[in-house]
Amino acid sequence: MIKAGVVGGTGYMGGEVLRILLTHPQVSIAWATSRQGGDIAAYHPNLYGSGITLIHPDDISTVDVAFMALPTAASITMAARLLSIGCKVIDLGAAFRLQDRGEWEQIYQQPHTDWQLSEQAVYGINELHQHAIKRASLIANPGCFASAAILAMAPLVQERIIDPEHIHITGISGTAGAGAELSRAAHHPEIGNNLIPYNVIDHRHSYEMEQELSALNKGATVTVQFTPVYAPITRGILNICHVIPIIDTNRESLLELYREFYSDDPFIKIYDMPAVEGESWQYRAYPWVSAVAGSNYCHIGMDMDLKRGRIVIMSVLDSIGKGGAQVGVENMNLMMDLPRSYGLDAYARHPA
Repeated sequence: MIKAGVVGGTGYMGGEVLRILLTHPQVSIAWATSRQGGDIAAYHPNLYGSGITLIHPDDISTVDVAFMALPTAASITMAARLLSIGCKVIDLGAAFRLQDRGEWEQIYQQPHTDWQLSEQAVYGINELHQHAIKRASLIANPGCFASAAILAMAPLVQERIIDPEHIHITGISGTAGAGAELSRAAHHPEIGNNLIPYNVIDHRHSYEMEQELSALNKGATVTVQFTPVYAPITRGILNICHVIPIIDTNRESLLELYREFYSDDPFIKIYDMPAVEGESWQYRAYPWVSAVAGSNYCHIGMDMDLKRGRIVIMSVLDSIGKGGAQVGVENMNLMMDLPRSYGLDAYARHPA
């Protein structure tokens, strides 16, 4: 059995890791931490009766793999400590996601105190970096918006089908992505019956998108215009991506391209429900957030506006599932030489 630990077990991301690991056939949870200690059910009532008691971070022991769900600065220090005692580390936060130190320090408005760790970390989209993840000791899990965007855009960018300098994405997120700390935007009386744009210029996940897509574009610059919006749902991301083709193509060819690109990736589903002929209000042909809530799946759908020369790609995933904790477990499976789908192949709930 793989011994796992979770540093920062009280937030939504840490709680989701624990929920998945509790039923993983090859994992035993050695510890989960909180500076306050106590029973896990005080923070995650769904884990009542699980037997998990939170310990102080000073009391952790060596495990095979440790998940970190911590604030950014604390993640840097803790990652170094965990690696030094022989743990493999999966960081669910943003401490090691970027390759440019100047950009990272500008975006996160703090000095990075151990940049060597960023240089050794592998960015955790396993559909693109599977072989590197298998050999890695430190994984930088992607941001939720970034995951949905990169998975949506990767085939088009790699095959040079679209204009790489005109990618426009609107990301709609549930409030779980904001974390368990109270904030006005996620407060129910504010977000209920409302949509809240935020950080509409220079959102930090834009840099992850541009970094990974530029690498697929053989290092040539990819520019992403990204606007995020909070919606009154709990889990889930919908990214709507508008791009301009630079070669002749059609929807059927694009669907085939995506199926081939992700043919070995069990959690990417290319969504192709048929439209209903004669109906003026089409919705069945496009992926829904509720269809992936609580799961590690990402559904990708598409359509073409032939009249205006536009491709629309839609990607949906759970912001703390395939956009966070559950893909962290998928990366753990790869690091520990297990099948990628171990402990993760449950479909989403319906209704959500």
